[in-house]
Amino acid sequence: MSIGKNTALNFLGAILPLAISLVTIPIYLKLIGEARYGVLAIVWLLLGYFGLFDLGLSRATAQRIGSLRSSTVEQRAIVFWTALSVNLGMGAIAGIIVWPVARYIFGSAVSIDAALRPEIVAAVPWLALSMPIATLSGVLSGALIGRERFLELNIISVVGTAIFQTLPLLAAMVWGPDLRMLLPVALLSRALTLLAFFGSCLRHVCPGQGIAFKRTEAVNLLKFGGWVTITSIVGPLMVTLDRFIIGVVSGATAVTMYTVPFQLAERTTTLARALSNALFPRLSGLDDRNRSLMVKESQRVLLSIMTPLSGLAIILVEPFLSLWISPEFSRNASTVAVIIVAGFWINCLAVVPYSLILARGRPDLIAKIQLAELLPYFLMLYIGLKFLGLPGAAIAFSIRSAVDALLLNWLAGQLRDFMKGLAIPTATICAIALVATEVEPFSEAWLALSAAIIGFATFYASKTLPPTVRAKLPSLLSRAKQKTGA
Repeated sequence: MSIGKNTALNFLGAILPLAISLVTIPIYLKLIGEARYGVLAIVWLLLGYFGLFDLGLSRATAQRIGSLRSSTVEQRAIVFWTALSVNLGMGAIAGIIVWPVARYIFGSAVSIDAALRPEIVAAVPWLALSMPIATLSGVLSGALIGRERFLELNIISVVGTAIFQTLPLLAAMVWGPDLRMLLPVALLSRALTLLAFFGSCLRHVCPGQGIAFKRTEAVNLLKFGGWVTITSIVGPLMVTLDRFIIGVVSGATAVTMYTVPFQLAERTTTLARALSNALFPRLSGLDDRNRSLMVKESQRVLLSIMTPLSGLAIILVEPFLSLWISPEFSRNASTVAVIIVAGFWINCLAVVPYSLILARGRPDLIAKIQLAELLPYFLMLYIGLKFLGLPGAAIAFSIRSAVDALLLNWLAGQLRDFMKGLAIPTATICAIALVATEVEPFSEAWLALSAAIIGFATFYASKTLPPTVRAKLPSLLSRAKQKTGA
């Protein structure tokens, strides 16, 4: 299947859960309250962070199986079962570690209503049981990515997300908003998704093969995954640390005011991540020259498409939050959302060189960058929160995203091409952000300035798309018209 089709599948697999979230989040906030939802947000962060105890084997498995495209099924089976065995053990260790950590965080560190504290402390064992599920899911999805089975991967992911979002909600409706009930129900939904991933891997990765473990293969996987593990720890730590600090300083409600716009803004990277995931197994099997050419074209496509889309997201985020949640929530969170969307815009331009560096077998470079960024980011985050509150945390995140994009493009050998086309898109994003924060929504000035800037960004994008992509647009538009009956 082509890179374009795989990207489309990944995009749909990421955007459909957004529709589910748009429906369920307001219901959650109404049914369980902002404080409980803030607690759940921190729980999901812990689950995701400790799920990275897979020692980088999810990426290592994808890279290794992708490089075995023309090898025998026996070789792939050895890689698969070896990675799965190691990750099962690491998941158990993660569960043992997360138990006391979660009890401390929710027992005393995070500012939580006294009435809620017994609920979350009693639910901590369920959180620990979730750890093996989180680590195993990474290897299973990595194996499917390595085989480029994006259709099955995304179908399972979308259905699993739907179950994960709705089952706890149904439990809250039936038994009430008690976290002691919501967390085990969420664990059950994750377990069902894990079983579906496992069945797909048995069909497409190692059909008809028995369980196998090879020590030398484990060493090779861990050698690649060692640096990925550092990235997997440091990267999410920098992304999620702001919410933990906000929880300690300002309480669970403030976490919700930051988390909801962050999660919403993060969806603007869907296309970039879909393309990156589709490229990664393909890049693993190419030589350096062809890798570089593929990355250059991908970067130009992303910059051309993401600038008007991100600009549109920035200008519409305040009225959207007002309609979606409430006018009061929008007033408190819209500035944070604008800043974070701008940060994710530049973050989109880091995901492709990130995949290129991994495909070259140099995860150590990414880990070293993130280690170098760690202390400066902590300092920026502290200063931002101290003097600017929640917008200060958003500014710190956006600055780090920009530095990350510059460094990754430099290490990938793409910095000159990256910087060459960046000036006008950057000015466009800054201009639309200024309108979004300083001009009254739906006023005449807001409508005129928004239309002018987005129109210019769209026109500029059409002129900067790579010729190969522009050549395909007429046929794509013709197919779309035929499907809609236009």
